[in-house]
Amino acid sequence: MTEIVALGETMVSFVPASSGPLRYIRRFESRIAGAESNVAIGAAKLGHSAAWISALGEDEFGHYIENSIRAEGVDTSHIHYDKNFKTGIMFKQMRTADETSVFYYRENSAASHINEQIIHPELIASAEIFHTTGITPVLSKSCEDAVKACVSIAIENGTLFSFDPNIRKKLWLGKDYTRMVTELLLRADIVLMGLDEAEMLFQTAQHARLFDLLFTNGRASYVAVKDGKNGAVIANRKEQVQVLPHPCCCIDPIGAGDAFDSAFLCGILEGKDLATCGRMGAIAGALATETYGDTEGYPTLRIMNSVLNNQSDIFR
Repeated sequence: MTEIVALGETMVSFVPASSGPLRYIRRFESRIAGAESNVAIGAAKLGHSAAWISALGEDEFGHYIENSIRAEGVDTSHIHYDKNFKTGIMFKQMRTADETSVFYYRENSAASHINEQIIHPELIASAEIFHTTGITPVLSKSCEDAVKACVSIAIENGTLFSFDPNIRKKLWLGKDYTRMVTELLLRADIVLMGLDEAEMLFQTAQHARLFDLLFTNGRASYVAVKDGKNGAVIANRKEQVQVLPHPCCCIDPIGAGDAFDSAFLCGILEGKDLATCGRMGAIAGALATETYGDTEGYPTLRIMNSVLNNQSDIFR
């Protein structure tokens, strides 16, 4: 049985060798970028079994993505290779550590054609947690239908549904997906969201109000409201905990939210108390910002345990 199953698009990400506008950049490094595969990788690095469902183009970039994710210990055997559409790509532009923008080339990508036929119901039904984000259902109608089908399978079979809205306005293309994303949030057992997203979706930044909405009107058992360098506030139906930020030297913030999600979910799987789940999320999110690339800084189980136990490595 796989513990965490994630569904979503992953792209090849081209990272500039220096900062500044892309029009002046000559050299790039290739990495991978995808919110859901980030969570799967984060869980695998922390010693949990994870699988990733997606579609990739039958091209070199598609195989590069699978090789990269599989190398981190994630089950990639449920990938659908599409001969008709290409793998999506993106470019990062970095001005400062606090200002990273992205340019997508993912329209009509293979992953935008994800549909219900590739979702492997038995894998989701037997998992502990099914995770996806608000990125996937806005890619296309078939993606939306696939996500909703996965959610129904999870709920019907007692698999916890974990959802992070992960709002990317560039993908909304002028449409308003607020209602759809909010409906998914209210169906989730585990809600993972940014404070800014909460304000946008529920018109409030008051944690007590948010928790009341999600616990009373939704299915949520756990809620984490992330606020970057200010830490997070997390809650279950019995208690609420303020999570302090873990110290770090940030050079690239992208991927930090997914790192928080993966470690928080691992804490739940391990039966940790709420405060420890939150601390695990904060540690993973902070460490993720200390390297370029989405997942390169994600902690291994050894590193996570070392930090949790206030131990330090001896280097000399």
